[in-house]
Amino acid sequence: MNIKIREQNYNWPALPGRTELPIWVGEGFEVGSEKLPLLAYETGSSGWSDGLTSFHEEHAESDHFIDRASRQHAIEQLLRHVVTPNPAILEVGCSSGFMLQVIREQFPQALVIGSDYVRGPLEALTAKIPDLPILQFNLLKCPLPTASLDAVVALNVLEHIEDDAQALSQLHRILKPGGVAVLEVPAGPKLYDVYDELLLHYRRYSRRGLAQIVKAAGFEIVEQSHLGVFMYPGFWLVKQRNKRFLSREKALQQQVVASNIRSTKNKLPLEVAMKLEMAIGQKIQYPFGIRCLMTCRKV
Repeated sequence: MNIKIREQNYNWPALPGRTELPIWVGEGFEVGSEKLPLLAYETGSSGWSDGLTSFHEEHAESDHFIDRASRQHAIEQLLRHVVTPNPAILEVGCSSGFMLQVIREQFPQALVIGSDYVRGPLEALTAKIPDLPILQFNLLKCPLPTASLDAVVALNVLEHIEDDAQALSQLHRILKPGGVAVLEVPAGPKLYDVYDELLLHYRRYSRRGLAQIVKAAGFEIVEQSHLGVFMYPGFWLVKQRNKRFLSREKALQQQVVASNIRSTKNKLPLEVAMKLEMAIGQKIQYPFGIRCLMTCRKV
């Protein structure tokens, strides 16, 4: 199927207060006589802001080795488990679109959709990738049609949502039977520190705890592991040290977090360790790490 025809045929939901159904026209949407670069649905208030997104990406950027490894793992999972020839793939929490571009490269015939909670990064993204459908919505009130997607990628999203069980239920709803969800969350419930507080994390996860809510939402787990295994001892020490900055003034917290991120960027030994970890991880599951990885299928 021609990709543009596939995008046009997707049932884009009506915007709040509108009766006309949006039509994708290759670059943006037509809603009645109006042309929109993105579709904005109800979000509510969460405390998250454009400023927090900018802060994180200013210091981590797209080339941080752990984020590159995160995207590599996610795309490997999609390539392994998505068997539909022309799949519809949604990324929740796409932010500035680094993962979206990787998905498009590996799935050139897919309908790839980006979504996020905050609008600022999405507006910049529509200017950078104008030929990709972008939506703003609250996952707890996801407007997308039931059973309309073949895969969903949600990297470091669930920890920002108070009712993560409801968020997983929404992901299950919008996936087709057999559809795949690639999830990543921060690991270690006892490692909650200033980084988590500053970035508005409700929690960190154990693999067992994540598995419980994933199964309760109706998914079966097809793969699970961890990321950041070889650097975990140093990570654990830093997290313990940083707990003393919990509930401190925001400016100080930002300084601490920025310093932590900078201290691990462009460090050759860490990058080599991550490459080795990823290679070994093709054959084994890691029982602990910095981030918990889980690939699920709708049953």
